[in-house]
Amino acid sequence: MRTPAEEHRIAVVTGAGSGIGRATATRLNAAGLRVAVADIDLEAARQTVAALPDPGHGLAVHVDVADPASCAALVDAVEADLGAVSVLVNNAGWDSVGPFVDTTAELWDRLWAINLRGTMACTHAVLPGMIERGDGVVVCVASDAGRVGSSGEVAYSATKGGVIAFVKALAREVARHGIRVNAVAPGPTRTPFLDEFTKGGDTDRILDALVRATPLRRLAEPRDIAGVIAFLASADAGFMTGQTVSVSGGLTML
Repeated sequence: MRTPAEEHRIAVVTGAGSGIGRATATRLNAAGLRVAVADIDLEAARQTVAALPDPGHGLAVHVDVADPASCAALVDAVEADLGAVSVLVNNAGWDSVGPFVDTTAELWDRLWAINLRGTMACTHAVLPGMIERGDGVVVCVASDAGRVGSSGEVAYSATKGGVIAFVKALAREVARHGIRVNAVAPGPTRTPFLDEFTKGGDTDRILDALVRATPLRRLAEPRDIAGVIAFLASADAGFMTGQTVSVSGGLTML
């Protein structure tokens, strides 16, 4: 059920053209929020908006989170069209799977630019307004790879560990302004990322191993992660900040 307060809340979800981002935009919109669907693929963002429960309260916006100027332009565009941003979901991310010894500095830089610096840049763009208004929520999509490590994803794990540290430090800094900052750490989830992880291998065998290693005996669906993000963005989580919530079916228990 939508409340009057929710009708006026505006969320920005990055990487919302597919996967967890699309599911999150859908969940927030269903709860009554106006949602800016931001993605580097503008057509995918438009498709997400068209599929929202209330597409009239959706906006498709292009963003390249690896470019801080693009992040700033995103916030300007959203605030000009929808209004002040109440909720930021830093979901955009990228991965490349393989042995660390085979990676390059160029790969490290790309992972850092998208996963960590992109999270920082988008947050940096919304914070001044949130601080001025004395209210706001930031939810960052990290990964359990950033908490326990993941073989074949060393550089990715490092960037997601950085996101978790960023969340903790920022939460302490902005709490006095009424702003909450939390993270969600998904386990294996049926998204394009999972396709990348299994590419080039025995896909069925890898997926079966992941399922058998997960106590709940299944992989996460994007909606499983979106539900926790929506909770962290809501008033029900009003006394939570600086936390990283694993959503992994019990694969990790921290």
